[in-house]
Amino acid sequence: MAIFEDLTTMGHEQVVFCQDKSSGLKAIIAIHDTTLGPALGGCRMWDYKSDEEALRDVLRLSRGMTYKAAVTGLNLGGGKAVILGDPKKIKSEALFRTFGRFIESLGGRYITAEDVNIRVSDIEQVALETAYVSGVTNRAGGSGDPSPVTAWGVYNGIRASVAHKLQKDTLKGVSVAVQGCGAVGSHLVEYLVNDGAKVFVADIDVERVKFNVKQYGAEASQLHEIHKLAVDVYAPCALGGTLNDQTIPEIKAAIVAGAANNQLLDEQVHGSMLKERNILYAPDYVINAGGLINVYQELHGYDAQIAKKKAANIYETLLAIYRDAEEKGITTNQSSNELAEKRLNAVRGMRDLRNTLGTQKWSAKNS
Repeated sequence: MAIFEDLTTMGHEQVVFCQDKSSGLKAIIAIHDTTLGPALGGCRMWDYKSDEEALRDVLRLSRGMTYKAAVTGLNLGGGKAVILGDPKKIKSEALFRTFGRFIESLGGRYITAEDVNIRVSDIEQVALETAYVSGVTNRAGGSGDPSPVTAWGVYNGIRASVAHKLQKDTLKGVSVAVQGCGAVGSHLVEYLVNDGAKVFVADIDVERVKFNVKQYGAEASQLHEIHKLAVDVYAPCALGGTLNDQTIPEIKAAIVAGAANNQLLDEQVHGSMLKERNILYAPDYVINAGGLINVYQELHGYDAQIAKKKAANIYETLLAIYRDAEEKGITTNQSSNELAEKRLNAVRGMRDLRNTLGTQKWSAKNS
């Protein structure tokens, strides 16, 4: 019953548990809300400590996708999938094709894409069993890896945050601590350095740190110290929950703006903690929406320049949220939630009115 209570509280429509012994697949697909369109969201593979932890993660991630699409103005719902297990051990064609058949069984209610530990080649194997995928290679008519566009959106979000908080129209001389320099983080480092920022990097993978130091001139930091650095911007670009009771009091940055999903361990508590400490927070599902914008463009005939231009609009979206939050005296994540819910409620109202009118016409016709 606790599961259904969570679904009711968070507003989910459907959760699918997938298991296949022969391929070793254990996965959860969460469809949060399809008011605006089919649920689209990436699939991540992670070695969760428990099934409960995986369920909590996919529920939060899928809700974030609903809000992300709503705030960004896309006609998509929110969904997400997680595959449980060590990506270094369980990946196989059989596993991904089996996962594809589960997606196909949903009849288009959920469209998948790549996320943490999932590569374009993995998605192509999923696509052998279902058309409800995005992020396949360019040669297959897709957009390929969405991480450059995700990073482009985050970069523009950092620019907006710096303009609002520090009153600077350039990143020259601005210091940024990037926690997590994988696919998105490394592209972000490149954009930041090219704009004159001083960048510090840390990652669980030492080789990624070495690459960014050598390639872009970033300065290495320890993973457990990166959030404590005396910088202008702290950019979490790894897994979620890094903004919590322990880390927030240690943050010296004036701005938190990064690519990670679910950065606030508790939305209400930790959003308020950042506000009380006068730290400007860029709501994660707003600033990292570039990847969703990219794959959405793929559904309508992919054009890389259009996708990049739309991702750059994150700059103006964040400025509007910052102004609204200040005027109302609320947290920035509360402001972005209200913006998303306003659009969702408006569309729900239109749908309900349509249904009511349809019922009235049917009744009149048959009376």
